[in-house]
Amino acid sequence: MSAGAAWLLGGALLAGGVGALNHFIRRGLAAPRIRETERPDGLPWQEASVPTASGKNLHGWFIPAGQGRPALVIMHGWGGNAGMMLPLAAPLHAAGYSLLFVDARCHGLSDGDSFASLPRFAEDIEAALDWLAKQQEVDPSALGVIGHSVGAGAALLAASRQSTIRAVISLAAFAHPAAMMRRWLASKNIPFWPLGAYILAYVQWVIGHRFDAIAPCNTIAQLRCPVLIVHGLEDDMVPVEEARQIFAARTSDAVELLLVPGSHDDYGDMAEQVGLLSAFLDRAFR
Repeated sequence: MSAGAAWLLGGALLAGGVGALNHFIRRGLAAPRIRETERPDGLPWQEASVPTASGKNLHGWFIPAGQGRPALVIMHGWGGNAGMMLPLAAPLHAAGYSLLFVDARCHGLSDGDSFASLPRFAEDIEAALDWLAKQQEVDPSALGVIGHSVGAGAALLAASRQSTIRAVISLAAFAHPAAMMRRWLASKNIPFWPLGAYILAYVQWVIGHRFDAIAPCNTIAQLRCPVLIVHGLEDDMVPVEEARQIFAARTSDAVELLLVPGSHDDYGDMAEQVGLLSAFLDRAFR
């Protein structure tokens, strides 16, 4: 922990005890909001407003590919936005897929909420799927999800409880939120005991879910739809071993593992690997 953070934490504890500590935790873990400046220009896109949980609305771009085509929800990662996923737009659209790029709550141009979390990302994915299914151009029986990082974990969680999802592509997912948070604690020089353990317990209380229940290494075992787990070999934020851990926990032969060159945020240079993605999707929807 930096000297400034230590002073801030110490001051918070002196000023208000546990309540101040909880405020410090929530502020420290809040997702940064980066509003996109890009748009899917050159494609037949239209602005979308997607109603989601808590009476909120998600900002999105809908890019139809023709009558009755399969459709995909594209979800970014923590602190990201729909614009960061746009390298996938043109090649997937050319492959015949209608696309809905959305900002999760508290991200991009979407409404804010009391907090963001992996389960809330999953709620937003489910809301986007509901919106897609109502579009005249879309085949409601051919819906899939592509998610990055937290968005990938949320895609797996959504698919574990939504049988209408026909395919999932997970880009750079972590295996378990607790392991991810312990790496974050270590990066901030925050000792796990007692402070780190309290932070993990408090976060689970706030989001209303145990980490074990939402961990990709556990939700993958509940999926029966085709899943492609993609991970960059140079990912220094989420080690590639975590992709192997998720893959090892599968209970279906329809789960595939694809390791590619790349880091975490370029999710394996997927714009260059999109032929492999579309080939997987073709198999899944066929």
